Amino acid sequence: MSAPARLILASASPRRRELLGRLGVPFEVVVAVVTEHEEASTDPRVMVAHNAALKADWVAARYPAAVVLGADTTVFIDGAALNKPRDAAEARSMLRRLSGRTHTVFTGVAARRGSDGLRLDEGVASDVTFKPLDDQGIDAYLARVHTPDKAGGYAIQEHGDLIVAGYRGSFSNIVGLPLETTKQILTRCGLLA
Repeated sequence: MSAPARLILASASPRRRELLGRLGVPFEVVVAVVTEHEEASTDPRVMVAHNAALKADWVAARYPAAVVLGADTTVFIDGAALNKPRDAAEARSMLRRLSGRTHTVFTGVAARRGSDGLRLDEGVASDVTFKPLDDQGIDAYLARVHTPDKAGGYAIQEHGDLIVAGYRGSFSNIVGLPLETTKQILTRCGLLA
């Protein structure tokens, strides 16, 4: 009987770690040492797919027997990607831009296994509509949520009621890992029945 397949999450994101844990498949975390492409004018689908594959490929090259899962998420509005803000001022600017409007959250998910050349790539999009926000509302949100590591300067799962009017599509995608798609990928990889 062969040893059970190993799953590695190629991400430093605590949100992805928590979400993947919900699927009940044992996994390890190995953070890929890569430079992500974050040019705001790049097609967001291409950018998140590229970054997810970059992370998965880097880890899979070092752990060829494991199934490696890479993911990347961005927020897209007005033809530009809003990646992780550099500081509170940029987070505030992003929230002002999203205020009262609908934007799209794109996530790329890549699975790799070096030993047999397995390569699966999927992309998911969800729409989020923000409430109209004034400076006081933005300040109240930023006082409660640490935003520098979050695309678009917000986290729907942390005090989202203060800023989000509604969403369409996968909630877990907006958080950073679309569980429905990830479950399908892991099933195709033989890690879930």
